[in-house]
Amino acid sequence: DGCGHTVLGPESGTLASINYPRTSPNSTVCEWEIRVKPGQRVQLKFGDFDIDDSDSCHSSYLRVHNGIGPNRTEIGKYCGFGFQMDGLIISKSNEVTVQFMSGIHTSGRGFLAAYSTTDKSDLITCLDNASHFSEPEFNKYCPAGCVIPFADVSGTIPHGYRDSSSLCMAGVHAGVVSNTLGGQINVVISKGIPYYEGSLANNVTSEVGPLSTSLFTFKTSGCYGTLGMESGVIPDSHITSSSILEWPNQTGQVNIWKPENARLKRIGPPWAAFISDEHQWLQIDLNKEKKITGIITTGSTLAEHYYYVSAYRILYSDDAQKWTVYREPGMDKDKVFQGNTELYQEVRNNFIPPIIARFFRINPVKWHQKIAMKVELLGCQFSIGRAPKLTLPPPPQNKNDEKNADFTDDLIHSVKTSLQTDKTTFTPEIKNTTVTPSVTKDVALAAVLVPVLVMVFTTLILILVCAWHWRNRKKKTEGTYDLPYWDRAGGWWKGMKQFLPTKSAEHEETPVRYSSSEISHLRPREVPTMLQTESAEYAQPLVGGIVGTLHQRSTFKPEEGKEANYADLDPYNSPIQEVYHAYAEPLPVTGPEYATPIIMDMSSHPSTPLGAPSISTFKAAGNPAPPLVGTCNKLLSRTDSASSAQALYDIPKGQLGPGSADQLMYQVPQSVPQPSGSKDE
Repeated sequence: DGCGHTVLGPESGTLASINYPRTSPNSTVCEWEIRVKPGQRVQLKFGDFDIDDSDSCHSSYLRVHNGIGPNRTEIGKYCGFGFQMDGLIISKSNEVTVQFMSGIHTSGRGFLAAYSTTDKSDLITCLDNASHFSEPEFNKYCPAGCVIPFADVSGTIPHGYRDSSSLCMAGVHAGVVSNTLGGQINVVISKGIPYYEGSLANNVTSEVGPLSTSLFTFKTSGCYGTLGMESGVIPDSHITSSSILEWPNQTGQVNIWKPENARLKRIGPPWAAFISDEHQWLQIDLNKEKKITGIITTGSTLAEHYYYVSAYRILYSDDAQKWTVYREPGMDKDKVFQGNTELYQEVRNNFIPPIIARFFRINPVKWHQKIAMKVELLGCQFSIGRAPKLTLPPPPQNKNDEKNADFTDDLIHSVKTSLQTDKTTFTPEIKNTTVTPSVTKDVALAAVLVPVLVMVFTTLILILVCAWHWRNRKKKTEGTYDLPYWDRAGGWWKGMKQFLPTKSAEHEETPVRYSSSEISHLRPREVPTMLQTESAEYAQPLVGGIVGTLHQRSTFKPEEGKEANYADLDPYNSPIQEVYHAYAEPLPVTGPEYATPIIMDMSSHPSTPLGAPSISTFKAAGNPAPPLVGTCNKLLSRTDSASSAQALYDIPKGQLGPGSADQLMYQVPQSVPQPSGSKDE
């Protein structure tokens, strides 16, 4: 009579002393015999140990034995208040006996322990919570039997559970581990939230919880999506029932609570059976085989009709003819799921292992007043291939073959059961709950083809754009002379030129630009004639023929503030403007084609600094004009002006030398009277 909470599973389990965590009664005893598969060993872990040791483990103790029966051997005898047993007790065989003795005592909670096979190295007990572990993510093995009344759980999925909650009990509530089988959990720790909701799921009631510093959630396969009851993916014709409740209201209108009303969160009445007995059912056709991992139910959701189902069984089938009642592995009884406790609350139950079927039935076994409910199924697509077809012998022809036929039927049943178990137990992690497998393959194929097609079309578009651009470039280059296109390209070529080595201004040649429109209006040989026939008040620079370079120096002084650069002006790219220079007289009609520079040595001028270079006779505005007397000399270049004689005037191009003074013609500054010593023309 000393046995407390006990669940002995095939691979793991939980056991506790009577009244735990309260003081156990005096003079009680309990023995647990634990067996696992042959070839395996048992490991025992204590979550709490508090046994009176006042008489040195004489009357109150816990004893562990290798084996079962009279041939068992003792592993150890334990007692003590708050005894800390961090290690594991490991057996030598696949059988263990645990014996608890409680003598005369006044205190002591007793003990709680968990066991598993030795291949579960990360075994924890039902009392461990998230605060016992410092890792942000970890894997642990929960034993069977962790739905205990003395452990607390706060929170729900998907928001998470409070860090003070029992890890294994929260895992049962979340549907990631079975209470009768135990299993592996993958825990993720994150920051806490201010409020934790409560709910009822898998026979575990989660309480509302306050703010905590951290919370934990579980990594799962992701196969918990809705299968189409609420959304309407499952059509009304695929929802049937054993009977339908029809009744007239006070106005005489007939109310029909049809099976298609059994959609979760759908406003209005639910499905209700006409007769309330254990033979009623609600059936859902999923159109194809699906992996069903859970179910959510509510009552009528109508306050004036307080109806709900408090317990039910689950049946499934592939053809809607032969039905299988859901049982947990290793159990010989049908599993009865806890339903609703009132008409509004949503209650969830998970199937571990999941159900693989097309047709799904709910068979109520307990209800309040009338059978009425709304439902949603959880799960995902099932993509594992079907079991291979068996080649069977032909049917028996006589009585002697009937035994062979029976044997064949047994073989088919056993093979189908094993295949079904394999499909159910080793399913892949499928997270998609709406896309069918065929569509999934198409999506994978599209994921490869779409980028390839995009690249091909992009390449074609670029080729077309480049061809169009090259064609326009070719058209623009027609009628352009003596200049490559990229020198006329504008912004991008100018931007590139800054990265190229630059030439000095003294040696750089600036090409002269011509366009077809300018060529048509201005011919090289027509330039002198046009300029000579125009009656200009002042002479302008004349350029004749095809100009190959602009190294020759102009006879006109550049504007003040600018350095004299004779490659800056391009008369063929600039509009023709009338320039009136203050000191240049117009050239005669029969005069020379070019104005020749006149070099003046200003070193002897009183207002000129010592060593000043010779300058042009064309003087800036505001200075007095030079006298018109002097000695005529030959033309001097600017580089020779420093050592030249004091030549004030040049000889016009194409005229005689200084010996023919009578035929000389000088350029005289405008508005300055000619001295009497000069000849009139």
